[in-house]
Amino acid sequence: MIYKNPEEYLNAPQKAVALFGMSGLGKTRTAVMLRNDDDWFHYSVDYRIGTRYMGEHIVDNFKREAMRNPFLRQLLRRDSIYIASNISFENLAPLSTYLGKPGDPEKGGIPFEEYIRRQRQHRDAEIKSLKDTVLFIEKARDIYGYAHFLCDTGGSLCEVVDPDNPSDPVLKRLGAHVLMVQIRGTRALADELVARFEKDPKPMYYPEPLLRDLWEEYLENEGLAEGEVDPDAFVSWGFRRLVEYRIPRYEAIARNWGVTVEAAEIEALEDPEDFDALIAEAIRRR
Repeated sequence: MIYKNPEEYLNAPQKAVALFGMSGLGKTRTAVMLRNDDDWFHYSVDYRIGTRYMGEHIVDNFKREAMRNPFLRQLLRRDSIYIASNISFENLAPLSTYLGKPGDPEKGGIPFEEYIRRQRQHRDAEIKSLKDTVLFIEKARDIYGYAHFLCDTGGSLCEVVDPDNPSDPVLKRLGAHVLMVQIRGTRALADELVARFEKDPKPMYYPEPLLRDLWEEYLENEGLAEGEVDPDAFVSWGFRRLVEYRIPRYEAIARNWGVTVEAAEIEALEDPEDFDALIAEAIRRR
């Protein structure tokens, strides 16, 4: 770790931290709190994915949909309208919408192999965006003059790394420049996230082997053909399995590459001083 003890972290003139864990446990809320203090630069991996590496894919998908409408089709072909993605740190809907859900096209689904293709695009984009963390540490300090840096990773960080490999290219690069901090939730919180997701299913990233296994299992269990699958039903069913799959991988990243804080501790933070004290305590506990 780049900080060997709590004092080294607290006294560092330029702190650098990366938060990781399940979506919904407070990564972005904490990042916004720090960003509002003006001393911390907020680097969002998901925002970088949606703008730098998948922005063109997202906009092209908008254009495909627009071309289905005769009125918009003519305007688009004559360059009379401009279509863009209004993605932001707080609104990543254009990215998740592009990923889509497999299943019945009448219910908003896309073919499974197209879903796989977009998942692969996301994987490549996430790896590149995670590696770009180092570039933005330099930009935050040299261009914008921020003292401290926070990397807000996506929930699928654990899917694109091998936490038990000391030479993993993503974790090795991150570990050399930021303190990796897991936000750990309880089983009750995990159940709450699943319940919340079931009420409002969203597109997600899955590791391809797991996704293929889940898809085949779902089709067999439900006795459905690909085009008969309710997209929301499948992603809701798969989300719990994905959460269960990710938990030990997050733990392995923290065990081998960083420290852990509890979701309740993150929720209790009120200002950057609280954050620094919590990170120092996490280093001491390790």
